[in-house]
Amino acid sequence: MNTAGVIHVEDKVKESELIGKVYSAVYHQCQQRGYAAPADALVDIGVLPKQKYEDWRFGKVRYLEAVCTCNLKKLSFIMKQIRSYAKKSSLKPSFCYYKRWGVKKRHGHKPVIPLRFSKSGNPEIEKAYATHYVDLGRTEQLKKEKMGKAAAANQAEIPDETLSTPN
Repeated sequence: MNTAGVIHVEDKVKESELIGKVYSAVYHQCQQRGYAAPADALVDIGVLPKQKYEDWRFGKVRYLEAVCTCNLKKLSFIMKQIRSYAKKSSLKPSFCYYKRWGVKKRHGHKPVIPLRFSKSGNPEIEKAYATHYVDLGRTEQLKKEKMGKAAAANQAEIPDETLSTPN
């Protein structure tokens, strides 16, 4: 019996499931906040534990890839799928500078300590991880919703003079 074909089919099924998870994670991030970040997508699909992500942000881990629970081939595939979904959905790429959290002030300001995503430090790989994808239409909707809520809150705080009765 030839089992090579069976393994190949299983890999394709796993691959399509992973693509679905990636697309879903990016979609939901865009719906919630108007943009998607690769590192957050990795957390959402389960290949980057949230605690390990936070350890990396606080500088306890040298580079992000070290704490991901999958191999580099799968990480590369996931990153490719994030870019693919962003392109299909007309999301605007926007570079985001990642710096270490929890840095104490020295001489009146916080020193900026950049974070590293990959073991190699390859600028193209670093840029890919640091690029967020913005849904311009959704960000506009979210801004309008926020302004509407703020206006409603302000309206609730201002007493309506027409409703008060004179004594």
